[in-house]
Amino acid sequence: MIKLFASDLDGTLLNYFHHADRVVRAAVREVIASGAHMVLATGRTSHSGASHGFGNLPLEIVGSNGAIIRDAHGTVLKSFVIDQVLVEDLLRTFPMIVFECVAAEGSYITGSFDEWMAGFSGKNALSRAAMMRRNRKRAVSDPTLVLSQTVDQVLEHDICKLNCRTRDEGLKRELSAYLADHADTLVNEPFQPVMFEISSAGVNKGAALAWLAAHLGIAEDEVAVYGDGGNDIAMLERFAHAYAPSNANAAAKRAAGTVIGSNVAYAVPRHMVRTVRAQQGRYVVE
Repeated sequence: MIKLFASDLDGTLLNYFHHADRVVRAAVREVIASGAHMVLATGRTSHSGASHGFGNLPLEIVGSNGAIIRDAHGTVLKSFVIDQVLVEDLLRTFPMIVFECVAAEGSYITGSFDEWMAGFSGKNALSRAAMMRRNRKRAVSDPTLVLSQTVDQVLEHDICKLNCRTRDEGLKRELSAYLADHADTLVNEPFQPVMFEISSAGVNKGAALAWLAAHLGIAEDEVAVYGDGGNDIAMLERFAHAYAPSNANAAAKRAAGTVIGSNVAYAVPRHMVRTVRAQQGRYVVE
């Protein structure tokens, strides 16, 4: 019996346009109506499901790659803070890189909007323009996103995750080397290689989800997980009921063991609904 469903968002639960449309929302509502928990397991900075198109549905969140765990009301249950000395050293060592410094209460950007966006590059001009619009809207409407922060201002907060992108290959190599030298205290688990998503060593979606399941009184073999990227691997490897959509990268597919259809065809929400209905004796999971 699966009592908790946990899914990554982009390329997994959400549709091709990275939205929770009516098909996705209907599936999530059916999961919750069955009595199971629904968890958004994401690298994104998430305060509630509403920001992803789920409205007021009661969703637990394993956010920031497991660094911040929230209950269905958005209250922080647990967070994993990076040592402040490490945060300061990293920011001062790489002043030319704009970091998004994520705390439970908000995100603090060490640069202006244009400086922050300079690190983003889409596959084409259209996708980059869409990303610019999305992030500009967030910068205007999201009070938890604060731009142009100094290192001292960042250090006023308990930072759980550091995100950055740089198009400078030299800086990428230097930052990668820095993280390799600090592998005993820091981990980089990006969704894609073009990004850096840095948290304390040992923090990942798998460990955080296991903590949440235990907190809810749910055994690990009563959990089903879905993911498609590098930051999902620890979660996919940990749980027996693990699934990757066919559009997932090769490492995620290997970690999951079971590959279902593409997120373009709503493979994950459909699989969750089939599982719930099979448990209710309505029909067998394909």
